[in-house]
Amino acid sequence: GFVGSTGSGKSTTLDLLMGLLEPTQGQIQVDGQKITSERRRAWQQTIAHVPQSIYLADITLAENIAFGVPREAIDMERVMWAARQAQIADFIESRPDGYRAFVGECGIRLSGGQRQRIGIARALYKQASVFVFDEATSALDNATEQSVMDSIQSLNRDLTILLIAHRLTTVQRCDTIIEMGHGRVVAQGTYEELLQHSQSFRK
Repeated sequence: GFVGSTGSGKSTTLDLLMGLLEPTQGQIQVDGQKITSERRRAWQQTIAHVPQSIYLADITLAENIAFGVPREAIDMERVMWAARQAQIADFIESRPDGYRAFVGECGIRLSGGQRQRIGIARALYKQASVFVFDEATSALDNATEQSVMDSIQSLNRDLTILLIAHRLTTVQRCDTIIEMGHGRVVAQGTYEELLQHSQSFRK
């Protein structure tokens, strides 16, 4: 988990990790291997980015989950598996047209929580091993945010999840939380450790 106020460097840090920016000093390593220009594309292919605002085209739910895959090449079993994992399958399958239902322009027929779950399902369909959630729940109300976080929490433990948030409570289930400030790491540890750090800082 990455927390910090606006401008603290959270998104820039994730852009570095995703290989979208080149570090001006130091290096990014994954499993002890430096991410060089030769390895960058392979590394990026393992990453799925779930932003705050999920882009949805006015095509079917299945096509939005398998986004970018030609309709005739979509693996419907994988689509349904991804939807179940993202906890959106019940909603989709309760609709008259199911996975063939159109979402409307920019997903107008879906709630914020449903759009985020489509984004999670899309990442799962891609079979990524690293998920990056960039303020993915910040535009949701508290109850919907909790529901989406439950969906994220239920994902396979073999996945690496990098989660950016403003609030410490949003990332409390993360194994490690990094607090950013002015482009630097201010504190690092578990939720309980960062909570203590925050309280002692206020004192």
